[in-house]
Amino acid sequence: MFASLHKNKNAQIVLGLLFGICFGFLLQKGGVTSYAVIEGQLLLTDFTVLKLMLSAVIVGMAGFHLMRHFGFVQSHAAEGSMGSNVIGGLIFGVGFALLGYCPGTVAGAVGTGALDALFGGMVGLLIGAGIFAELYPRLRTRILVWGKFPAVTVPEFLNMNLWIVIVLMEVFMIGFLVVLWYLGL
Repeated sequence: MFASLHKNKNAQIVLGLLFGICFGFLLQKGGVTSYAVIEGQLLLTDFTVLKLMLSAVIVGMAGFHLMRHFGFVQSHAAEGSMGSNVIGGLIFGVGFALLGYCPGTVAGAVGTGALDALFGGMVGLLIGAGIFAELYPRLRTRILVWGKFPAVTVPEFLNMNLWIVIVLMEVFMIGFLVVLWYLGL
């Protein structure tokens, strides 16, 4: 079933659009498309963003690895580099600092009618992507390859069984959410 979807580009586009709309809807329902909520997270006064994203990681990690276990999906760890992390972090950080939205929340905010997200965020995303695309040929041979590190997953790095790592991480994340709830945050 998934092999035929992988070959069907039109189905991938439609599914991507549908999943994107669902993702934006859930971001909006979770309250994280609000500038005030994002500002509260950055000021450590409102932990809505952290709780929503942590809940998504808990469900996503369990779901992905169960699908992987049953052969429905494959994981593809990729090599990384300090240069690409620094450049990506700077691009993300500058955009976040200037507007107060990340790429996901800016798209969700546009869906709610936020004009600052539309004109500042979406236009900024397009301009930023264009600048990066223009600079990419020079960056990829110098800066983006600086400090390369291998494609190592957390279980490989810790030399532990995958499922033990998943269970430990799930327990830690759920425990952290319980602590936030207990503290009333």
